[in-house]
Amino acid sequence: MRATAPSPLQASTAKPRPLWRGRALVLLGIALSAFNLRTAVTSLTPLLDRIGDALGFGTAMMGVFGMVPTAAFAAFGVATPAIAHRIGLERTALAAMGLAAAGLLARGFAPGTGMLLSASALALAGMGIGNVVLPPLVKRYFPDRVGTVSSTYITLLQLGTILPALAAVPLANAVGWRSSLSAWAIVAVAAALPWLGVLWMERQGRRAGPCSAQARALAEAHDRATASGDPAPELARPRAQGRAWRSPVAWGLALMFGMTSLVTYSMFTWLPALFTSAGASPAFGGNMVALFSTLGLLSGLAMPQVAVRMPNPFPVVVLCLGCFVASFLGLLLAPMQAPLLWVALLGLGPATFPLSLVLINLRTRSPGGSAALSGFTQGVGYTVSCIGPLLFGWLHDGSGAWTLPFAFLGLCLAVLAVGGWMACRPRMLEDTW
Repeated sequence: MRATAPSPLQASTAKPRPLWRGRALVLLGIALSAFNLRTAVTSLTPLLDRIGDALGFGTAMMGVFGMVPTAAFAAFGVATPAIAHRIGLERTALAAMGLAAAGLLARGFAPGTGMLLSASALALAGMGIGNVVLPPLVKRYFPDRVGTVSSTYITLLQLGTILPALAAVPLANAVGWRSSLSAWAIVAVAAALPWLGVLWMERQGRRAGPCSAQARALAEAHDRATASGDPAPELARPRAQGRAWRSPVAWGLALMFGMTSLVTYSMFTWLPALFTSAGASPAFGGNMVALFSTLGLLSGLAMPQVAVRMPNPFPVVVLCLGCFVASFLGLLLAPMQAPLLWVALLGLGPATFPLSLVLINLRTRSPGGSAALSGFTQGVGYTVSCIGPLLFGWLHDGSGAWTLPFAFLGLCLAVLAVGGWMACRPRMLEDTW
């Protein structure tokens, strides 16, 4: 019997293969999809004042726009595994980018507030699906390079958060706010094209006759992963023996994750308006959102290395809380005296977000425990965080000032502190559920 050469996608953790060999299209698809996962958020918030004037909505509706991202991420975090098990990971990634492109394009043609809100929800639904489907795609096609590819897509996700915030106002000044919003659909369409190529090449790789080495490699990798008949086995959730909601570890992580998301998306939504009310230009507000996102990128890259070296990383939570408090006081009392400092401190505070994600694995012993803790943490956390931008805006609208909104965020920080103390203690979920 003639021996066959190993496929370029057969994993070897001892000897990683070049990233591009046999899987270039998948890598391109993951990279472009990751860049698209936040463009709908930060391309909109610097323009909310201008769009509100054009379409006739006020601060209450701005808060609604701010809560849509976390609501979409919560809903599609739950729904995506079922979709992927039905149609497969690659088709789910294609659908995610298709929804994102359709929603982003439709925003530019919205005749009124309702259509703008619906189009934003459609785009964010695609991005919520992408949040869930990219990690298992990395696991399927890059088992020998999980760390490298994961770091790459996390970096590109952050760049896709920063660049729209920087470009939103200049684009709107040049071509109008509608074109500024819909322009990002081009990037989403570009992210869909590699997945079309992957599906086509996998089909070619299964046919008899000559085909490219990459097509054969993609087909073999897909067929090996789905040999059990499940088109998305990487999203399987082993049955756990306990219940996460009974554990203080799970509640601590959910509170820390949820309060960090609440504060972060409240600031994404309202930071431009805060600076324009203090006399800054809309472009300055967009630049501050970009700086806020940039600091999040740096903390996200550093936090995993810090967390794994500390049995109890609660001092990191305390440091993040201190950054938040100092930033809130500066933004409330003297926003234009040292705006770069206040926003830099604000950007360091959400380091508790990547800390929460790292602790999901550090506080569990089994794949079942990790899956249960991840689902509980993100499901509860994103659901709770939805109220943040809406209530922040409602308090500002009702009081005509920023004191009550920041007092509300101060209460959220107190909850974050309690959650961080519960989550950071060196104990395991399986011992407490």
